[in-house]
Amino acid sequence: MTQDEAKRLVAKRAVEFVEDGMAVGLGTGSTSRMFIEELGAKVKASGIKIRCVASSDASKALGESLGLEVVSLAELPELDVYIDGADEVARDADGSLALIKGGGGALLREKIVASSAKKFIVVVDSSKVVAKLGKFPLPIEVIKMALPLVEGKLTELGLNPKQRKAKDGSVYLTDENNYILDCSVGVIENPEETAAEVRGIVGVVEHGLFLGMAAMALVAGDDGVTEMQG
Repeated sequence: MTQDEAKRLVAKRAVEFVEDGMAVGLGTGSTSRMFIEELGAKVKASGIKIRCVASSDASKALGESLGLEVVSLAELPELDVYIDGADEVARDADGSLALIKGGGGALLREKIVASSAKKFIVVVDSSKVVAKLGKFPLPIEVIKMALPLVEGKLTELGLNPKQRKAKDGSVYLTDENNYILDCSVGVIENPEETAAEVRGIVGVVEHGLFLGMAAMALVAGDDGVTEMQG
């Protein structure tokens, strides 16, 4: 099974968690894009009525292009379910799910939307499941003015920050017009401690550690889709 086939499989499974009348959070990234496509197809075929809040401008545009009703969080402040991908998934020391997210640059909005949902379901292929977080660079969203300060503090912590660039070589900007520093951390032995250290730096808007937020991870592999409970 190719990675794209696994992503499509888990996207189809995730759609089963969406029911008529629900308020649904739409994630960002390649797996989330497939979920939004499958959700649009389900709404069109079944006629169920749902309302959505998107975690990025790209997901909002895609949802609307497929006929989904996508509104702001101000209009729909409490969601039934948020479905999104992740760059890494592991189990924390207490058995809860720990994630690195933000490879697509939407970590701030993703964390806001996830925090607004009664249930956060992660959709990944099996390559994203790891014993410990840290192989994937940890994204940190930063206020522009604070970039030199934050870079220095992260370097002191040994997190090896590097400013993200767009595909065309220009400086990458989030939907909120902030910078992203990708940190080559290595194995994160204590995610809670790392999260607290990063959040304590003035100028940091948000980081890509999503700890204890996901209720479940749907994992697609050669044996189909399995569930990791949070």
